[in-house]
Amino acid sequence: MTAQSAFESWQSKLRKHGLDEVRRLAAKRPLKPRARRFVFLRHGETEGNAQRVYQPPDIPLNAAGQAQARRAAEYLRGHAIERIFASDMRRAWQTAEAAAEMVGAPVFAEPRLRERWFGDLVGTSSMDLDWRNEPPNGESLHEFVVRTQAGIRDALDTGATTLLVAHGGPLYVLVFSLGADLLEQHIANATPLLFEFDIDADRWNIGTIAPKHVTAGYRTTAD
Repeated sequence: MTAQSAFESWQSKLRKHGLDEVRRLAAKRPLKPRARRFVFLRHGETEGNAQRVYQPPDIPLNAAGQAQARRAAEYLRGHAIERIFASDMRRAWQTAEAAAEMVGAPVFAEPRLRERWFGDLVGTSSMDLDWRNEPPNGESLHEFVVRTQAGIRDALDTGATTLLVAHGGPLYVLVFSLGADLLEQHIANATPLLFEFDIDADRWNIGTIAPKHVTAGYRTTAD
């Protein structure tokens, strides 16, 4: 597959899962954080990820996810992380604890970094996830984007190097709110991403801290 065909395939997946609408809503309220450098880490794998189902808040990391979290923490050791803000959903909190133990930074719970609540869909297959759909007894896409942006804005209102630990949904909101380019490898479980603002180009760049082979096997459905 050529680079162009891979890019087109990825864009097709974004449209299929309704992420163009997430982009549109996020871009209406662009974020301009005080921080000019920070790290984002999606949680490690759970059985819900492996089975591709909408997940409850208390589902823990599975054995693979625990190993991923420890490995991600090792990669973060070379970065001067001063504070960690994490979703208080169990899978994200466990991942944040692994990072905190390695980098020696305090962890603060930030409920606004939680994954979108899918209501009555929890426990069912997420294979055909479309972010545009409103889940019965769940969180609307507009509500999800607004509260996620508020949590990100407050967490990054600092000059201290911050690590955000959250989920796939908040990652989409973050990237689209900054106007950055989202690549498929960015959404891998437990892949630390370095966000840096390029003053000369007036844009955000995203770098993958982990070696490329670590991002193999990622999933594009709900986490």
